[in-house]
Amino acid sequence: MNFVKRAGISLGARKPKTAALLAIFTVICTLLFGGLLLQAAAAHQEADVRRIIGVDITVKQKGLTSALADRLGASDIVNRYTPQLPVRAAGHGLTPLTSNVSKPDDETRDKDPGPLAVNGVRDSGMLLPFSYGSTKIMAGRGITPDDTGRAVVLIEQRLADENHLEVGQTVQVRSADGERTAALTIVGVFQDPTQNPTGWMPPHELPGNALYVPMDTAQALGARGATVSEAVYRIGSPDQAEQLHAAAERLLGAGSFDFRVNDKAYKDQVHPIQQVGTFSGLIVWVIALASALILGLIVTLQIRERRAELGVLLAMGEKKWKLIGQHAVEVAAAALPAVGLAALAGQLAGQPAGDALLGRQDDKSTLAALAQDAEMTPLTVRVEPTTVVNVAGIGLGISLVSTVLPGIGILRLHPRSILLDNE
Repeated sequence: MNFVKRAGISLGARKPKTAALLAIFTVICTLLFGGLLLQAAAAHQEADVRRIIGVDITVKQKGLTSALADRLGASDIVNRYTPQLPVRAAGHGLTPLTSNVSKPDDETRDKDPGPLAVNGVRDSGMLLPFSYGSTKIMAGRGITPDDTGRAVVLIEQRLADENHLEVGQTVQVRSADGERTAALTIVGVFQDPTQNPTGWMPPHELPGNALYVPMDTAQALGARGATVSEAVYRIGSPDQAEQLHAAAERLLGAGSFDFRVNDKAYKDQVHPIQQVGTFSGLIVWVIALASALILGLIVTLQIRERRAELGVLLAMGEKKWKLIGQHAVEVAAAALPAVGLAALAGQLAGQPAGDALLGRQDDKSTLAALAQDAEMTPLTVRVEPTTVVNVAGIGLGISLVSTVLPGIGILRLHPRSILLDNE
């Protein structure tokens, strides 16, 4: 009789033990699904966090121009970037804020080039106060790369309240020399947490008199030859910082610029996720090895119980490798339906487990604060076809190892000694 057909008859004749084997394999496969699903979710979450947070590099150099900052930002490893071009301007029909304290008599009375601090940016979300959540957009949106060539402005809430301005309204801003005037549409209102100083401060140093506009608008309002105060670049990981530094040296000259790496947020968010991924991978290996050991012991006990059956088959001329194959088929037959049951259990329990380990509410709020303008993908843990294939492969591998190794003992059996021992 074919050993595969004999394995099916044996499974049917030994229903309680078959059910027990199926239950054991279902538990094993469920644990494997849990480990692999958690590992996949951790990898997805890590990639999302890398994209959203990344590592911020601040580059400063005396005489840094917008063109040089753009050339460095064109590097393949740079995900987002923004230069910052500060200029002074005055409002036309716009009342700037002033200190509540009178100007000291000993303060120099030089001509004020403009009470408004206008900052030309490419992407306001890349500025560290916006990026890390201390400065927040209260209405509308920030300045984006798509605003290049548009007459738009991001205004501080205190200045907006003072002038009764809202998103969508237009303000007039005049250059410091009074020769150029720009009509800017308010696209957003932000709140700077810096309190108004208790002493006298020049108007342009008051936090409420800060405006953010696209780079070309700032260049049009500023004096000829105005330079960038700093440029912020976002890369994927700390490992790429050396590459960007080398690119900056080639472009700006070695030792001529300040290069600061800010990777605290990256480490705070990515490292815990990496630890979860490593832990889940370790779980898969431990489960596979422990399962092979447990099933190997079970098969060894079954072989001892079925010595008489094996002796009869050997006496009838059955080949020993077919006896090992029969045990392998019996175990594999229990493994395959267990994969289906475990996949259903993984689909039901995977999302709650993933939320518990990777989607804690405090982490979500931190990510939201770190990337206000970024689109965050919600954490999803679901059984994919590749996961089912991987679990099935591991399960069959466990069944093969757990039957072949104990089956070595079958090769040492002799029909005569088995039958005499069982008389």
